Amino acid sequence: MNDTIPNETVYSWGHSRRFNDLSGYLSGKFGTRVQKLSIDAGFTCPNRDGSKGTGGCTFCYNKSFNPAYCSPLQSVSQQIKQGMEFFSVKYKDITYLAYFQAYTNTYSSLKELSRLYEEALNYPGISGIVVGTRPDCVNESMLDYFRELASRYYVSIEYGIESTLDKTLLRINRGHDYNDGIGAIQQTALRGIHTGVHMILGLPGESVEDMLNHAGKLNLLPVNMIKLHQLQIIRGTRMESEYLTNPEDFILFSVEEYIDLVIRFLELLKPSIIVERFAGASPPDLIAGKRWGLKNFEIVAKVEKEMLVRNTWQGRLFSDKYTAAKT
Repeated sequence: MNDTIPNETVYSWGHSRRFNDLSGYLSGKFGTRVQKLSIDAGFTCPNRDGSKGTGGCTFCYNKSFNPAYCSPLQSVSQQIKQGMEFFSVKYKDITYLAYFQAYTNTYSSLKELSRLYEEALNYPGISGIVVGTRPDCVNESMLDYFRELASRYYVSIEYGIESTLDKTLLRINRGHDYNDGIGAIQQTALRGIHTGVHMILGLPGESVEDMLNHAGKLNLLPVNMIKLHQLQIIRGTRMESEYLTNPEDFILFSVEEYIDLVIRFLELLKPSIIVERFAGASPPDLIAGKRWGLKNFEIVAKVEKEMLVRNTWQGRLFSDKYTAAKT
């Protein structure tokens, strides 16, 4: 998300891009390009090991978004080393964040978690950590530890919220409800920790209005960052079987339809919320539904071009009145 469209307006987030982008935020904070290095530390999930369920969420196939260099067979340091070797070919002036990505990265004892996190933080060139997890897999002791860690390093916790509708969370076998998300976000932000959410647009049974209403609900929470994904139906998942049986329950967007949805979502989103990404990109051979054939930066360019055409920007329609009315 580095290419900008010429625009004389400087928005409330301090630059002329028409949305509050994460790359701009991080480069301003660190004074250089920042790259996240994905790590698979060998965690599982309470929705897989029987604590809450088995088989995971109906959409889940973790290898669909894990980089090739990620493997729990390698140590955290080995994965960081390989990730740095990969990106250093393209970028010279750069710092890194260790991104604990695969499965639920707070699903262990605090002793084991601190060992893994601090192994990453002690690696030369690592400026902080990003931890992807579920809202039902944090507790006060863990969040207090993150608060202490954040006093010395950059720390961001990203929660897989996916939807603000409990009927959807139940249908996709998520294993938690939206109130769990609200509680985790509030308790994390209360400790001054950078707090992010992941949302999937296009989950079965949700209308376009439902998806847009997610923005209004998230606006009420102390969210610092959002990552949007379009629903991708992955081969071999339970969601693929559901899609083949009940295709009428799914909205599989064309590129143009999805760009329209993203822009409408951004218009409603609070300007202070940083946007990390608009879409995900699973390997084409794993996708059972529509394939766009576009890389993430191409989606970003199309969104920005259309926002310029419409002369719109993130938060253009944001208001406390809308937020209160839609939640």
